[in-house]
Order: sequence, then C-alpha cells, then structure tokens
Amino acid sequence: MKNLLIVYHSQSGKNLEMANAVHTGATHPDISGVEVRFLRAFDAGAEDLLWADGIIFGTPENFGYMSGAMKDFFDRTFYSVEGAVEAKPYCVFIGAGNDGQGALSSLTRIIKGYKFKEIHEPLIIVGELTEEVNARCEELGMGMAAGLEAGIY
Repeated sequence: MKNLLIVYHSQSGKNLEMANAVHTGATHPDISGVEVRFLRAFDAGAEDLLWADGIIFGTPENFGYMSGAMKDFFDRTFYSVEGAVEAKPYCVFIGAGNDGQGALSSLTRIIKGYKFKEIHEPLIIVGELTEEVNARCEELGMGMAAGLEAGIY
C-alpha cells in the first residue's frame, strides 16, 4: 500500500473545488493500492509528510504568491522533516487570477529545500473553473495515485 498526501488551501472555494477533483481522481475505484490523506494546509503537519510516499500541493495565487496557509505549512514542517523526505514525488495545482507564476515560483523555491522530485508539470488554472478544468484536476490526482500504485514513482 502506498500513501498519497493532498495538501491544499482555499479561501474563495475555487481551490477547494480543484482539490476535490484531484481527490476524486486519486481515489478512483480502479486504484486500490493507495491510501489518500486529504488535508487543508492548516491541518497538515510533518507527520503527514513523513507518512506520504507522494504529495500533491494545491494553493491559490494570492497577491502573486502562494497562500499564507501553504507558507505556514512549509514553515511548520521544514525542520522537522529535513533530510527525511528527499526524492518524494510531488506535483502542484494553482488556482490563479493572474498568471500563477508568482505562486509557482514561491512554491518551487521552498520545495527545492525539501528536495522533493517533481513528477508532473504544474497545473495552473487562470480564471473560472470549467468541466475541462475539473477533468484535468482529476487526471492529476489519478496520475499521481496510479504512478504510486504501479511503483513508477
């Protein structure tokens, strides 16, 4: 059994909808060998990162940066897991009002310190959510879970 952690933050509800779609994909009935923890950034901690075999981070773009809740998550966990989570696969989804690049840059800068391994291009959604966007979010979750189950990551 592999373990997948989905950590997200949402203020307006957009990222919650995206996170729910990621979770739906990760818990698809065809994937039976992966346990998923689905946690808000304020509720997740170092023990969750240590438990996880793979991580999906989701944040809105706030003022050209990741959300304060996601930054708080990183602040609370970094030193507790330093050196113990290297090479764990991760991917990112961002709900953006602008272009999402500031949020992505700030996330990537911090994630480099953890030494996680990126396994998928960041999914940056600018503007309103659509059925196509929800499908892409589901695919992200399913792809990570299926890759963990198959031992690819």
